[in-house]
Amino acid sequence: MKVLVTGGAGFIGSHTVDLLLEKGYEVRILDSLQPRVHPRGKPDYVPAEADFIQGDVANRTDLEKSLEGMDFVFHLAAYQDYLPDFSQFIHTNTESTALLFELIVADPRRFPVKKMVFASSQAVSGEGKYRCRDEGTIFYPGPRSLEQLRRGEWEFTCPHCGSPAEPQLIDEATCNHPHTAYGISKYAIELLAFNLGRRYDIPTAAMRYTYVQGPRNSFYNAYSGIARRFALRIRAGLPPVCYEDGQQLRDYVNVYDVARANLLVLESREANGLAFNVGGGRAVTVREFAQIMLKVSGSSLEAQIPGEFRLGDTRHTVSDISRISSLGWQPTIPVEENVRQYLAWLDTQTGTEEYLFEAERIMAEQGVVQKIAR
Repeated sequence: MKVLVTGGAGFIGSHTVDLLLEKGYEVRILDSLQPRVHPRGKPDYVPAEADFIQGDVANRTDLEKSLEGMDFVFHLAAYQDYLPDFSQFIHTNTESTALLFELIVADPRRFPVKKMVFASSQAVSGEGKYRCRDEGTIFYPGPRSLEQLRRGEWEFTCPHCGSPAEPQLIDEATCNHPHTAYGISKYAIELLAFNLGRRYDIPTAAMRYTYVQGPRNSFYNAYSGIARRFALRIRAGLPPVCYEDGQQLRDYVNVYDVARANLLVLESREANGLAFNVGGGRAVTVREFAQIMLKVSGSSLEAQIPGEFRLGDTRHTVSDISRISSLGWQPTIPVEENVRQYLAWLDTQTGTEEYLFEAERIMAEQGVVQKIAR
């Protein structure tokens, strides 16, 4: 069986390609090799056994060439950033999804796709779900205002009585309130995939990844996440810097576990028409993650909390993974081992420090990272 993996040279995509080949699938990769992610061109880890096409998922000609004769599609290519490139999120993430369906519906003999699995994100959930500590009511808050953040008011309170609110596990059924351009583009992918999939009898599924970590997570890209930022600072002899108060809850999952989840959902008929949270099953604060990385690194540095925040960040994000667990999947790699794997891979890379400071400079200049008012 033949599988197209868009974004197959990327982080999640490349590990998914490896697992597909291991299981005997024929694999074709479509990847633009964006310079902001792959400034040195096609990575060495892209396997020679895979048919590689360099092209743009939102370009009709490139997608036609890549899609021809494919039985299955993993649509994992995506544009991610904290910078205000709002139109790019829609163009790359959402328009490419619509184009996939457009091509398949127009010529099903040329494009005989039997199922598609789409990369979504926990960003679809927005700020998630909260419970009022006093009244017990459940509510779904909107994004925190810039004024709140500048005052250092990090936590949500009940909109009815003002009491403290407690974050709840984020489920797929009710937590669909994206508030960033990236999250909105991912939710639009889900809406397109499920509605067009039902209409034209093309089985689909969506994977809401949480905070994915592990080898090959590009250190060139400022969006690559907390492991990249903390690790590069520690490697440069600098303390890791936690935004807000460092008490944000996060849900970290290893990329190898994510690749397994992808294959399971592709091969499971019970997964058709559903979105799945793919998380690590453990809530970890940002400060705790920094301490884990310092310990694994053997560093005597201490995490710093200088009163900075990043626009677009959610306060707490911990996913309910019971739906995908019902298919037989569980995360197998704990956070500590996740960090060890990433650091071991990073040690094989060169020229990393320059990308840390460049990313920090750009985010500060663009107003993405700001300080609280003193």
